[in-house]
Amino acid sequence: MKLKSFATFFLLIIVLCVNAQMTTCFFRAGVNLANVTVTNDGAIDEAKSLTSFQAGFIVNVPITPYIAFQPGVVGTGKGTKSQSGNMNDNTYYRASSNPYYIEIPANLVFKTGSSGYTRFFAGAGPYLGIGVAGKVKSDGKVLGTIFHSEKNIEWSNDDPSTLNYEEGAGFGIMKRFDYGLNGTTGIETRSAVISLNYGFGLANLQSGSKSSGNAKNKNRVLSLTVGIRL
Repeated sequence: MKLKSFATFFLLIIVLCVNAQMTTCFFRAGVNLANVTVTNDGAIDEAKSLTSFQAGFIVNVPITPYIAFQPGVVGTGKGTKSQSGNMNDNTYYRASSNPYYIEIPANLVFKTGSSGYTRFFAGAGPYLGIGVAGKVKSDGKVLGTIFHSEKNIEWSNDDPSTLNYEEGAGFGIMKRFDYGLNGTTGIETRSAVISLNYGFGLANLQSGSKSSGNAKNKNRVLSLTVGIRL
């Protein structure tokens, strides 16, 4: 699945929003607190959380009055940061990796009974993302000498249909495809949705590595979003 496939899915979401009578469509945007696991058990270092953002479209497809299927297309920032020392030290180091993905969530959501126009909800489901952009930055000092580096993230040219082979893998190159599980909860009115979301990545980010080996080096994203009905 390449960028063309994601563009096709995006257009399908727009068509659903415009033409479907039973579905509703929301434009959603918000802030991400992104991180990457640092141990084989999946723990994260809170000090390495990176603030980013997301924006996209979510479709609400009713199944029953209390259950809905919610696919979408979202542009989302992930990543992590690290720092050793501080700027006043003779030697210090600071770095960040901030990849951007086009992501397709597909959540099954359960809603409370209607009370006026306000309903609470909670749900979960899988997501699939494709890396499209991003920056790796570093700066610091070594014995008083200042340095700075900034470059675009390199992505592998992996074709997910070749299950046992990753094209374009190499040191310092990120896997193009990310996948994992979503959790979401919040409150909705007739015209708006406020939600707290969590993305639990299952794919190892380093190209050439196996995702099933351990839980190190995988995306974790906590986000607070606001959706406006279109």
